[in-house]
Amino acid sequence: MLWPGPLGIFTLLVVLGACGGTAQSQTAETLSQVRKLYLEDFGPENGAGRLRARVIDQLRQKGKLEVVSSPEEADAIVQGNGTIWLAGYVSTDPRAPSNSRQPVFRGFLSVEVLGKGHEPLWSYLVTPSRFRTGDIAADLADQIVARLLSAMRQSENAPAPPVTGTAESVSLTAAGATFPAPLYQKWFESFGQHHPNVHITYRALGSGAGLQLLMEGQLDFAASDMPLSDAKMAESKKTFRHFASVIGGVVPAYNVKGVEQTLNFTPHVLAGIYLGKIRKWNDPSIREANRSAPLPDAEIAVVHRSDGSGTTFVWTDYLSKVDPEWKNTLGAGTEVPWPVGTGAEGSEGVAHAVQQTPNSIGYMEMVYALRHQLSYGAVQNAAGRFVQADLPSITAAGVDAAADMRSDFRVSITNAAGEGAYPIASYTWWLLPPDQESSAKRSALADLLGWILTSGQKECSALGYVPLPHVVAERELEALHTLK
Repeated sequence: MLWPGPLGIFTLLVVLGACGGTAQSQTAETLSQVRKLYLEDFGPENGAGRLRARVIDQLRQKGKLEVVSSPEEADAIVQGNGTIWLAGYVSTDPRAPSNSRQPVFRGFLSVEVLGKGHEPLWSYLVTPSRFRTGDIAADLADQIVARLLSAMRQSENAPAPPVTGTAESVSLTAAGATFPAPLYQKWFESFGQHHPNVHITYRALGSGAGLQLLMEGQLDFAASDMPLSDAKMAESKKTFRHFASVIGGVVPAYNVKGVEQTLNFTPHVLAGIYLGKIRKWNDPSIREANRSAPLPDAEIAVVHRSDGSGTTFVWTDYLSKVDPEWKNTLGAGTEVPWPVGTGAEGSEGVAHAVQQTPNSIGYMEMVYALRHQLSYGAVQNAAGRFVQADLPSITAAGVDAAADMRSDFRVSITNAAGEGAYPIASYTWWLLPPDQESSAKRSALADLLGWILTSGQKECSALGYVPLPHVVAERELEALHTLK
């Protein structure tokens, strides 16, 4: 299974120590060297067996890779995690009898290719094609195979992992964002396989709490979806180092019975819902962008974060850019005085609240919506197109900003230009204090960041996050030299 367990509002504690040994059968060190693949089970979830069988069938049909029957024969292993669920039923003819309605399925497929020493070579996550009908298992599996073969055809230009190794035992303490926490948990576990002397404790408390603890000197680093401004650092009299770690997308997830198609949301509608001005699902503003949807005459149950949250900052940063009233009344921040709605703690808390509350809407990182089998909408972007969050659309949002990220890696990519760009996307950062007195900790942090900016980037996509553009990763690797 590629998904970490539920994070909730509890402390996420990852201790890196004894991990599994290196499999002798895995010999590929780069994706381009892979010739023989072994596919592990894709888990016990509904449809996982069909997804794996279709992937194997497609790989064999394409003839580019040999699928072998045991890991001992393979030079790379494919781990997968997928599920398909019934979202409801829909009829294109309202006069047709109810028993003639067609089922609507949703799902995802996530895979990771592992090579020598369990080293990540490639990963990806797909959701159903928006305009694809028919066999959803075939759709998901065919997308994954196409992405894998395309990645193999491309030359590998990612930077190589730096040669590192912390000799003495070191403990690092960190806290902060829940937005990237599922990925961070996986990163720390993978890093520990090669660095058993580095022990990391990470608490997913929210960006606000993490930043506060960092300023109080209680952490070795913090994780935040909101970069600190120059003014904020001046207040604390410390200049914290910012390192972008990954890109993610925040989605409007909803729970509306009887609405099976993907809903479209304009900036005006999202701002209006969270301002308390649009109160019912059948409001004319929502109907205008969703003419065929059977929207109910029901009150919208609004869910927002109750804690200081970087996800809230991304959400409100976007709304501040697209809606003048929002900008002038509430603005952007990790906490705002919400005029409407119910608060929930952590991204897991918001996802759970939406899942349990009829006619609700809430904002969360895409992976949380998928984990809770929630529908999430397409958002109208700066080019006027309704775009649903997925890896290509989030990637498109981060492309233009990469050229400007030279020595300062703080940048906002909400409401990015580009027809295919998803508009509520963001980088997320690690913040390091300027005065780490322990040379062992400085070295361990440099090793950890170096691994994350190279090998770790290959694990991002399996969990629904977008790797850093190569140019950004390379510039951050150069900046790491000052840590040791």
